[in-house]
Amino acid sequence: MSRIDDARPFVPLGVAIVTVSDTRSEADDTSGATLAARVTDAGHRVSGRKIVRDEREALRAAVCAFVADPATDVVLTTGGTGFTGRDVSPDALEPLFEKRMDGFSNLFHAYSNGTIGTSTLQSRATAGVAGKTFVFVLPGSGGACRDAWDGVLKAQLDYRHRPCNFVEILPRLDEHLKRGKLKAAG
Repeated sequence: MSRIDDARPFVPLGVAIVTVSDTRSEADDTSGATLAARVTDAGHRVSGRKIVRDEREALRAAVCAFVADPATDVVLTTGGTGFTGRDVSPDALEPLFEKRMDGFSNLFHAYSNGTIGTSTLQSRATAGVAGKTFVFVLPGSGGACRDAWDGVLKAQLDYRHRPCNFVEILPRLDEHLKRGKLKAAG
């Protein structure tokens, strides 16, 4: 059973938030605001926030910039996970993943099923590792962002969470890249 181990220190992470929308502005970005509030309430810091149009290259560029930023450990995107012609977030970002996190989608949908029922099928939420950064691709509704954070991410982004968590493995996410460089040098 999972639990918080109060003997371990809390480790704050840098979390970037990218809202994917053709219509939102900072003033009415409710899903981005929901994530930012949950991130800071949990003790992490928002390392950056951006709104980009539902366009593959614009989204990739925004996420890649945050992945390259040493102040960012996690990128949360919100929006563009549905099935309409403008919903391109998973298509744009999954090619960036060196490793996919299929379990995130499974857990998100299981948790979301408890709040919105079978409507959870209308999301292609996904996640993976790009560089040394966790990237979570979330739906654009505030409710879905709450489900993802409350049901999955809050615990996994807390170093005190037992039996294991993402924070513990952050320093090792780029081992495969380092190993490749060592082989090339040898």
